[in-house]
Amino acid sequence: MTNGSDICQFGPFRLDPAAGILYRGDEPTMLGRRAAALMCRLLENARAPVSKDALVEAGWGGLAVADNNLTVQIAALRKVLAKEDAESWIETIPRHGYRYVGPAIVASNRDTPAVDRAAPALALPEKPSVAVLPFLNLSDDPEQEYFADGMVDDIITGLARIKWLFVVARNSSFAYKGRTVDVKQVGRELGVRYVLEGSVRRSGGRVRVIGQMIDASTRAHVWAERYDRKSGDVFALQDEIALSAVGAIAPSVRKAEIERVRRKRPESLDAYDLVLQAQNDVDSGMPKQVTRALTLLERAIALEPAYALAHGNAAMCHHCLFLRAGLQESNRTASIRHARLAAIHGQDDAAALTLAGFSLGMDGHDRGVAFTALEAALAISPSSALTYILGSVLLGWGGDAERAIEWSERGVRLSPFDPWAFAAFDAQAMSHLLLGRYEESCRAAYRSVQANPAHSITYVQLAAALAKLGRLDEARAAAARVLELQPSFRYARQFAGVNCAPDLASALGSALREAGLPE
Repeated sequence: MTNGSDICQFGPFRLDPAAGILYRGDEPTMLGRRAAALMCRLLENARAPVSKDALVEAGWGGLAVADNNLTVQIAALRKVLAKEDAESWIETIPRHGYRYVGPAIVASNRDTPAVDRAAPALALPEKPSVAVLPFLNLSDDPEQEYFADGMVDDIITGLARIKWLFVVARNSSFAYKGRTVDVKQVGRELGVRYVLEGSVRRSGGRVRVIGQMIDASTRAHVWAERYDRKSGDVFALQDEIALSAVGAIAPSVRKAEIERVRRKRPESLDAYDLVLQAQNDVDSGMPKQVTRALTLLERAIALEPAYALAHGNAAMCHHCLFLRAGLQESNRTASIRHARLAAIHGQDDAAALTLAGFSLGMDGHDRGVAFTALEAALAISPSSALTYILGSVLLGWGGDAERAIEWSERGVRLSPFDPWAFAAFDAQAMSHLLLGRYEESCRAAYRSVQANPAHSITYVQLAAALAKLGRLDEARAAAARVLELQPSFRYARQFAGVNCAPDLASALGSALREAGLPE
């Protein structure tokens, strides 16, 4: 006899009823609570008939359910057992029930040592947490295993550089190599909320990599992507795909965490959660929203005065208020003050250094110091899309058009759905306009509007590009939208606020004047 907490070994199978998992060797199958309870009841009464009523009681706790519910669950169990031609171990007794007629059962107490037993669940860290499992090698050549493993190594290294993310070390995640595992099991065993898994196939000079991030607590997909590339240099390709994956994953995990925090009870909030709650409003870049975000960020800083990311986000909020709420000197001063604190306390935090550099460059008009901070951020996290995006804005307003386009394209490539992607398109729009490429400028401006239709600067760039193309009716419509979103907008004051390069100010200014925007 067994009880509901025993581990039951029968033939090549091992049932952990409490976890709802049936193992075949090291290969687990998640049965679910009801199927596991039914299997456990059959094993407890091995060789003896178990009535349908008794099985319904075990699986549904006495609820009234149709007979086909039980039939479906028994069929699912037989399907799993069929992997060893053992589906006949569950015998149907017509008009009565079922019985187990398979090999003898060996029951062990959950406290009995076993090298292959699932490890106890680990507590989740306060940070969002992720484990990167070894990617499957789907190539015809088994020697390509090193390629898949090298890519996973690079992804783990890249993710580990993100300070707000807890990343399980390679030695832990590679313990699952060659095994079929359930993500919930991985989440419990490694103590992580998210699991990244994928596959690699090399064939005919091409490489296809598929990756997906799964919430281990719900099995919900957070992110999925497919990469198709020419083989070329193996290591350069590994770097490219790993950087792309890291850049795409980070915002997805951040977004998932924000959604999780929204569901938490207010009394459970701490500094980290306050920053997460503020993030969407910070990313909006508009006065009403960033004012709301500042309330949360100030609470976070009160709880943790040296919280670099909170200071970085506060600097961004004051930057937005400075440019879009009247160019008040108090906002510019606050932006610079928080940026300096973010840089001081965030020496190993790429996001904090990026936000600090942006505010010091835009509001402090010190692009040398700004790019020192941005380069430090990239040294910590080479896949930081935000660094490239905000850096492209600094380069764009500084008149370094070609480099601004290069940085913006790289940022968007790393994170196509980044909440700051609109800023990268703005940088492209102003840079193409400066270079006289008005069609390209217009296309980039439209992409910016699509990415963030509530931000006034996107329509500024669109109005200028349309005016340069002679499409004045459209340009004036875009200009009207600028004034709806930002009634105080005056382009000369805006240019002075960001220390706009003279050539760009001249090119943009003439176009905006033609579109009907006030100087």
